[in-house]
Amino acid sequence: MNGSLVLEGGAEFGGGMALPDRQAIALAGGPDAPVRIIPTAAAPDRNHLRAGGNAERWFKQLGARDVQSVGLIDRASAQDPLIVESLRAALLIYLLGGFTHYLAQTLLGSPAWEAVLQAWRDGAVLAGSSAGAMVLCQFYFDPSQGQVFDGLGLVPGTLVLPHHNTFGKGWAARLAKELPAVTLLGIDEQTGLVSSPDDGRWSVLGAGAATLYRGGQPERYLAGSAFTL
Repeated sequence: MNGSLVLEGGAEFGGGMALPDRQAIALAGGPDAPVRIIPTAAAPDRNHLRAGGNAERWFKQLGARDVQSVGLIDRASAQDPLIVESLRAALLIYLLGGFTHYLAQTLLGSPAWEAVLQAWRDGAVLAGSSAGAMVLCQFYFDPSQGQVFDGLGLVPGTLVLPHHNTFGKGWAARLAKELPAVTLLGIDEQTGLVSSPDDGRWSVLGAGAATLYRGGQPERYLAGSAFTL
């Protein structure tokens, strides 16, 4: 059975994401579960080492013992056998935020992404924040190009609006008109949506709320509530 998915709205290491991230560690099997960080989205501005280090410190602070940021920063490293093997053996895989289109294009069709998919299909937890959450859905909006692209497709019929409480909500009207059959998932910063593979429900955890745009009026779900897509 596929593992859980965790979609987070951004500002991931500011403290408010402790609840969804602790839940992700628990779903992955607890403190000894191998956690692998994918810093690809931070590579274009050479921020991947700092961002990956922040992620390692954060998950260790939450109790995880085996945490590593892998050197997946471009198409060449997405074929590195050591990186592929590390991702295949992970029980929690976390995609950092940054440059959305670069992340999607680097992963798409690569051996590293195939390893991530296989780990997830075998029960690993797959999580992403901001750009990392956006690419996991069927579609994503790239603000730098002002275009919608096909995502990696793990959450059908959806598109994430990250940082919803700051700037993401500003994309909603345009994208609702452009993609009327797609559910827009507005996720506040320091907030995560955690899926349950058993019943298809998504739980809202963290400091903010989730806002769904589908077929009319927005639906707002506060932390502690749940919904189905």
